[in-house]
Amino acid sequence: MAPEPSGGLRRLGAVFRRLFLLVACVLALSACHLDVTVDVAIEPDGTGVVTVTAVADAELVEQVPDLVDDLRLDDAIENGWAVDGPTPTDGGGLELVLTHDVSSAEELANVLNSIGPPLSRMAAARTTDPETDQTTNAINGVMELPDGFASFADADLIATAGGLPFEEQLAASGLSPSDAMTFTYRVSLPGELVSAEEGTEVDGAIEWQASLDGTQTNLYVQTVQRQEGDGATWAGPLATLALILLVVWVVMAAGFIVFVAVARRKKARSREARLRRLDRDRVT
Repeated sequence: MAPEPSGGLRRLGAVFRRLFLLVACVLALSACHLDVTVDVAIEPDGTGVVTVTAVADAELVEQVPDLVDDLRLDDAIENGWAVDGPTPTDGGGLELVLTHDVSSAEELANVLNSIGPPLSRMAAARTTDPETDQTTNAINGVMELPDGFASFADADLIATAGGLPFEEQLAASGLSPSDAMTFTYRVSLPGELVSAEEGTEVDGAIEWQASLDGTQTNLYVQTVQRQEGDGATWAGPLATLALILLVVWVVMAAGFIVFVAVARRKKARSREARLRRLDRDRVT
């Protein structure tokens, strides 16, 4: 079962929900766009960093000049997130980067679940086999927006607003979340890749693109870390066996050579003896 985020991290989820809903509401009246990327980078010791990068285009910045202030990022900072930006982009938009260190698989799952839709039911595990000393890393979850824009509205927001904000305008526009944003989820785990359901390998990481149309995308990925030399544990016994076989072959070859040499010498002596007897017989 996926762990429930703490109260502070749930407030962080509200930050992203507000951002996504803000885009949706502005989209009902304009053609703004938001690109969101979630990067998970885990080191061989199991620690790592989760990075959320949100890039708003110039249209969104123009429509909502107080965009960053509206997000109230203090909650994120109080709960371990480092905030970089917003930084102006070349196209007149803004880029906001949030990073959070993680020290365990449990904390990683908690942080990922705090981000909210389209990430859902995120879980992570890291186990080491005491016999083989191999470590298995795995992350699972799904990406989906089963209720479209309404997926971004939590119960508190709906209760406060009396329903989904701009619900009528969004319905009248006929637009979908995929018209307003893109969402990329990327994972880099240490070790040898074992499985990556529905993901694509890009620059050493596994990447998923959210469809944002209500369909579900499986995010399972697994790697195995092998200790140095594990991949060549067969080399020692094989080398010993090869050496034994080589020694046996040399001994057998030497024995055969000696046998042939002795047999030839005996045959030569026997021939010489017969010739001497023939010579004596001729003389007599």
